[in-house]
Amino acid sequence: MATIEAMQVLVDTNVIVDITGDSNEWLTWSISQVEKHVGCLLINPIIYAELCIPLDSADEVDRLVAVFGLEYLELPKAALFLAARAFRRYRQCGGTKSAPLPDFFIGAHAAALEIPILTRDVGRYATYFPEVTLITP
Repeated sequence: MATIEAMQVLVDTNVIVDITGDSNEWLTWSISQVEKHVGCLLINPIIYAELCIPLDSADEVDRLVAVFGLEYLELPKAALFLAARAFRRYRQCGGTKSAPLPDFFIGAHAAALEIPILTRDVGRYATYFPEVTLITP
């Protein structure tokens, strides 16, 4: 039986893709983490949109969300503000993208909610949201 964590966790797209995609490198770790945090996994519009990329319809995405028991949350204004601040720091440090990156919205959402991110991608989260706990391999 999986252990249910009391703390909600924002689950990054890469963890879901590890389980549903073709790669097996992170499959075992990702499955164990999803099982460990069952009932507490959150996604937002950015993660939802990323899950849409390989699928053919919103119905398929909604079924995937249901199978994983993911709870969908909108981004609060506080998170949008934090994402913009992170993007500004990124540009000041020489970043070349002209619009905020998805990771900025995901990291900012976790920061605003004061919850961890379940992810394999540490770089931008650790750099721009050092206050956010990262659950990583």
